[in-house]
Amino acid sequence: MPVLTRLIPSPVVVDIRTGALDDLAVLLADQRISSSGKLAIAMSNGSGAKLRERLAPALPGADWFEVAGGTIDGAVKLADAIRGRRYDAVVALGGGKIIDATKYAAARVGLPMVAVATNLSHDGICSPVSTLDNDNGRGSYGVPTPIALVIDLEVIREAPVRFVRSGIGDAISNISAIADWELSHRVNGEPIDGLAAAMARSAGESVLRQPGGVGDDGFLTVLAEALVLSGIAMSISGDTRPSSGACHEISHAFDLLYPKRAAAHGEQVGIGAAFAMFLRGAKDEAGLFAEVLHRHGLPTTPGEIGFTEGEFVKAVEYAPQTRPGRFTILEHLDLSTDEIRDAYADYAKTISS
Repeated sequence: MPVLTRLIPSPVVVDIRTGALDDLAVLLADQRISSSGKLAIAMSNGSGAKLRERLAPALPGADWFEVAGGTIDGAVKLADAIRGRRYDAVVALGGGKIIDATKYAAARVGLPMVAVATNLSHDGICSPVSTLDNDNGRGSYGVPTPIALVIDLEVIREAPVRFVRSGIGDAISNISAIADWELSHRVNGEPIDGLAAAMARSAGESVLRQPGGVGDDGFLTVLAEALVLSGIAMSISGDTRPSSGACHEISHAFDLLYPKRAAAHGEQVGIGAAFAMFLRGAKDEAGLFAEVLHRHGLPTTPGEIGFTEGEFVKAVEYAPQTRPGRFTILEHLDLSTDEIRDAYADYAKTISS
């Protein structure tokens, strides 16, 4: 009887440790990603530019490109700049915005892409999605998963701690996203990819239950691995379902309704996840979410990120419109404005007790 398997799109190598950046050139050569050293390296004018001086001597054949990360225009300009130059691969050196822009550019010109993350702000470092700003707001674009991922814990520790905190919020929100997926399966018969769900849930639980803090190498390793697993889970399922439910709908609503005031992605989805758990009647889990978020210095109420209760209610009410066709606890309950306001008042009382 034949054994049936499936191929899982994932990086050929994931290197997470202190000092990983110093071995980047060796990794690229040993893994046959770039034996010639002919590379296009995309970087920000912040963390990426600071690391160029350190990396340039080991990568003499590389061309360096400063990218306006986070926009579709910046990604297209990068693609146009590297097209036709016979590079072996494109390397993204920076945070999530640079990585997303570079993933899109590499896909556009048909080159493998290596992600060198300088912070752990969200799970886009290894996902098959590029989230980029465009003329109509913000869009998500399907792209190949990075062929390799390098995370140097020394570099991560040098980044502002708010980036690590944001990654924590994004990782634990997986648990709420999976609950929404399971709800849609029960109510609508939506298929669940069990492997993707298990991987995303395990990633979220590993961060939720990890006793360390943002300054510990052990904790940073667990968080980095969780974000990588979240990205691979999305590659397995073929969409963002394993990591995006009501939590992300609420965050997207903040981004669209209050574009100049929106907080960090992980801060918003962390609050969204805790509130969504409360809405589905899981008060103990909502309390645990709030406790862990608070322990790591993340907000648990909209007031902590500069929004009023009324603005939060408006965001929750608008949230289902951000992902048409996606079924979460928000679509299931279909709460009125007054019902959302009452639910938030109960949530705030529960997590403060």
